[in-house]
Amino acid sequence: MTTLTEVAPAAEATGTTTHAPIPMSRIVRVELIKMFDTRSGFWLIASIGIAAVLATGATIMFAPDSELTYEAFATAIGFPIALILPIVGLLSISSEWSQRSGLTTFTLIPHRSRVIHAKLICSVGVGVASMLVAMAIGALGNIVGTAIAGVDTTWNVSVKELSLIVLANILGMLIGSMLGLLIRNSAGAIVGYFVFNALLPTLFMTLGNLQEWFRDIWPWVDFAYAQGALFEGSPTGEDWAHLAVTGTIWLLIPLLVGLALVRRSEVK
Repeated sequence: MTTLTEVAPAAEATGTTTHAPIPMSRIVRVELIKMFDTRSGFWLIASIGIAAVLATGATIMFAPDSELTYEAFATAIGFPIALILPIVGLLSISSEWSQRSGLTTFTLIPHRSRVIHAKLICSVGVGVASMLVAMAIGALGNIVGTAIAGVDTTWNVSVKELSLIVLANILGMLIGSMLGLLIRNSAGAIVGYFVFNALLPTLFMTLGNLQEWFRDIWPWVDFAYAQGALFEGSPTGEDWAHLAVTGTIWLLIPLLVGLALVRRSEVK
C-alpha cells in the first residue's frame, strides 16, 4: 500500500506539485457571485422584489377592505414569483453554454458535477431567500393596507402553509434547473419551461375533463396538479404520494439524465 509519506517524495522527485481540491464552499460562493454579477442576472433577481412590491401595492389599492388579509397579499405576490424563480435557476445553468463561459468554468473545475451541484445549491438558496423577502414585503403590506383601510389586520396563513408555499416554489425552481441541464440553451430552455408550465398542464386538464379513463391517473402524471396541493396548504398523504411520483417522473429522472449528459458532452 502506498502512503502519503511515500507519495510526497515521489512528487518532488518528478518535479510535480499536488494541490488540494477546490473546496465546495468556494465553488458555491463563485457561482453565487456569477448569478448577480451581470446586469441581466441582477435585474432578474431584483425583479422578484420589485414584483412583490408592485403586487402588494396593487392589492392595497384595488382589493376590497374586507379582503385585505395576509392570504390576499401572499396570493398576489406568489404568482409572479412562481413565474420568475424557475427562470433564475434555468439561466444559472444554461448561461454556461449560451454565453460560452462553460469552457472556462469546466477547465478550472474539471469535475463538472461539482459545478452543477454548486449551481443547484445557489438556486435553492436564492429561492428561499427571495421567498422570505417576498413574505416580509407581504406582511408589511398587510399592516400598512389594513391601517389605511381602518380594518383589523388578519394573519390567516400559518407557518406550515408558508413553508409549503416555499417548498412548492423551490420545486418549481428545480424544474427550471432541470430544463437548463437538459437543453443547455437559454432561449430553448425558456421556451421549454413555458411548454412544461403552461401547455402540459392544460393538455392534462383537458384530457382529464374529457376522458374518464384518464381522470383517475391524472394526479399521478401531472406535476403541476400535484404541486398545486402544496399551494392549498393542507396536502393529504395521497397528495404527497402524487407529488413523489410526478416529481420522480418530471424532475428527478430528467435531472439525473441532464447531469449525465453534461458530464459527457463536449463543451465548446
